[in-house]
Amino acid sequence: MKKFTLTTLIFLLAGRICAQNTTTWGKTEHKGKPWVENTSRPNKITNGLQGRHFSIWASHGRYFDNAKCIWKWQRPILFGTTEDLFTPTIVVPYLMPMLENAGAIVFSPRERDWQANEVIVDNDTPLSSYAENNAKKKWKSTEEPGFAFHKGTYADGENPFTAGTSRQIKTRKKDTKLSSIVYKPNFPEEGRYAVYVSYQTMKKSTEEAQYIVRHKGSQTIFHVNQQMGGGTWVYLGTFDFDKGQNQRNCVILTNHSTKKGIVTADAVRFGGGMGNIQRGSQTSQLPRALEGARYYAQWAGAPREIVSKSGGSNDYTDDINVRSLMTNWLAGGSCYLPDHQGKNVPIELTLAIHSDAGVKADGSVVGTLGICTTQQGEPTLGTGLSRQASRTLAEALVQGVKKDIEATFGVNWNTRSVRDQNYSETRLPAQPSAILEVLSHQNFPDMRLAQDPNFRFILARSIYKTILRYTAAMHGTTSIVQPLAPRNFSAEIIAPGKVRLSWDPTPDATEPSATPTSYNVYIAAGKAGFNNGQNITTTNLEIPITPGISYSFRITACNAGGESFPTETLAACSQPGATETILVVNGFDRLSSPAIINTNIEQGFDIETDPGITLGPTLGWSGRQSNFDKQQMGKEGQGSLGYGGEELTGTLVAGNNLNYVPVHVEAIQTLQKYNIASTSGKTIEAGKINLKKYALIDLALGLEKDDGHSLYLYKTIAPETRRQLTEYLYQGGKLLISGAYLATDMKTPEEEQWLAQTLKIKAAGINADNNSPQITGLGMQFNIHRTINSEHYGAYNPNIIQPADTLATNINPIMTYADGSTAALAWNNAPQAAIILAFPWECITSPQQRNRIMRGLITHLMK
Repeated sequence: MKKFTLTTLIFLLAGRICAQNTTTWGKTEHKGKPWVENTSRPNKITNGLQGRHFSIWASHGRYFDNAKCIWKWQRPILFGTTEDLFTPTIVVPYLMPMLENAGAIVFSPRERDWQANEVIVDNDTPLSSYAENNAKKKWKSTEEPGFAFHKGTYADGENPFTAGTSRQIKTRKKDTKLSSIVYKPNFPEEGRYAVYVSYQTMKKSTEEAQYIVRHKGSQTIFHVNQQMGGGTWVYLGTFDFDKGQNQRNCVILTNHSTKKGIVTADAVRFGGGMGNIQRGSQTSQLPRALEGARYYAQWAGAPREIVSKSGGSNDYTDDINVRSLMTNWLAGGSCYLPDHQGKNVPIELTLAIHSDAGVKADGSVVGTLGICTTQQGEPTLGTGLSRQASRTLAEALVQGVKKDIEATFGVNWNTRSVRDQNYSETRLPAQPSAILEVLSHQNFPDMRLAQDPNFRFILARSIYKTILRYTAAMHGTTSIVQPLAPRNFSAEIIAPGKVRLSWDPTPDATEPSATPTSYNVYIAAGKAGFNNGQNITTTNLEIPITPGISYSFRITACNAGGESFPTETLAACSQPGATETILVVNGFDRLSSPAIINTNIEQGFDIETDPGITLGPTLGWSGRQSNFDKQQMGKEGQGSLGYGGEELTGTLVAGNNLNYVPVHVEAIQTLQKYNIASTSGKTIEAGKINLKKYALIDLALGLEKDDGHSLYLYKTIAPETRRQLTEYLYQGGKLLISGAYLATDMKTPEEEQWLAQTLKIKAAGINADNNSPQITGLGMQFNIHRTINSEHYGAYNPNIIQPADTLATNINPIMTYADGSTAALAWNNAPQAAIILAFPWECITSPQQRNRIMRGLITHLMK
């Protein structure tokens, strides 16, 4: 045995510590398969975040105040929201998808699904929803506990993952004679539901348990590495499902694997659900996604010492600590936290997104603050990594936000500092970690920007890009930024039973690497869900379609760094024997904050004038602002600037889903007489569509308008589009236009003249009675969505219109609002004709009436 002197031992030990105390991962690398892998993904990612695991969360949430025995927000209500509600609107719809589109696996210690419904299928309560199928191998019980569900509330400390049993089976390499379990939920409503699976990790667990998610008849296949993460909820993805129970909407677990091993099975959960942890005498009575992480951790099976360090006496501090502790619990035993007992998930970074307090009376922004902890806590991170790695992350995040916001919006964005202090969320994680205080929720100049969805997209994209580059630097690899969504999208019928899709790439001036090299084309036929896409390298594709069936399409841009967000959804239908084609145009892409009040004495958001429009639905609103007094700036609570109500708390407010074209196409298709094509409004504006070949144009403007406060300019009908529509009508075209603000958005003399001469109408005010949704016309009465709701965007204060020439006899009102003012006009100067609806047609609440009205409008125009 070799002997060392004391001096030599000290030198060698010092050298080992020095070698461990590095600022990059070096050779530390997860060697196995990722926790979750979507094997149906059509594009390959080689320079993104493939196989990387992160823990990301959005600040606070509703919690139980033990001293006052009430549920409350952790931060005050300001400008229609709270920090607890606001930061998830950055993380959930933007940051998490961007990271996952780059190939990352993202864990959140807060519930991420805004769906209030929850359906659980489990072997312990099978009924008709759970079915085991035995073939060559047989399912049997494990010796490990599993999840079990019971109705009603759960007591503090009650762990649902120790209340039931779990199942197991040996894997089979051949893809014949497979055994399976079918989880067939009974959905109370059609909608989007997150899918979570659970299982037990055992000695011989497989790395590639095969889960098949069937969603509206389409299916997506996942491989889950069951060698990690057993005994908790594991997120697969979020999908569209039909109402009710059928084989088209289910999850199937098979025992197929390329290697020998064990597949285990437990419960499958659909939807985020409502909070069900009782504290005091009641639950939060809100969607679980709005609660603090403490309650999700209990529902996800975390041990009591993780869920509540206080032993149930202080939910506030528990919630702060559990975010990091649960992450470490999952990461324990992995290559990034080898000496900690846990679930072996290789989580290598944590990030908390917060918003801060503070005001600037001079009208400037408070801006962004980064937080890290390098002087407190364990001397090094999990593998001996220096805590300076956290400071590097925090600094990069702050610098990136400033760069991207200023480059995109041309504003002077303030960055305060990187604060190195003792915060639980940056002290406790065993991985590089940071808190990003993105802005001040108390300062209106910050929130004026932050409530614009376009700002939140750029903010989240900046954070994603920093994580991408930081991770590449930590591992010594190269990175490529995922592209932006394509533009100028169209779907044209080029022959019976054939559609041609075409689009253009969207350049990113700030990111040279974000150039698309391929595109994913996603297709949905009839009532089926979207397939998993086809990856192609061209910017057009000809597709055969079955005549008489409506097809929907959307496109994403791809490169080695990942996949973009999708385009709007277009649709097309080839009708047997049709000789004429109708073109549906999506003219509604507006995203905006609510109307802004900003004077010498008042400041805030006026939801009643204009509630704004988000990308998809949001849970981010607490209620309408009631105090606009700038003299109360900087205060909190009732009477402070920005204070308001909570009447919207827990309401999933519908936004712009960018998918209204299929609704138009499906309604027109019920006539069974015309081919139907579609395009984006920007494509017409760019001069890429020949309108002359269409017998009728259905222009859907939705809530499009130049509102004066959006960060991007929107316009109902741009100058080039007006020119083309004028030419189209004068050559005998037929035009159906619907939208809430067409008339009032024509503000200049030139625009008013076009409105009068080409469309033959003018603005006659607005219909401000949003509580009266009824419209009369075409021999029926029907309702439209007029206010904030969870089903569909509402048409606040739509236009009233009248003939530009009040003496003209060939233009007539065909619909009226409840107060008798005109909601729609029609005229016919054969062969040209037009109908103008002063409200969005797709806002009609009844699908049957909506389709009947569309048939009547088209028939009237085409006669």
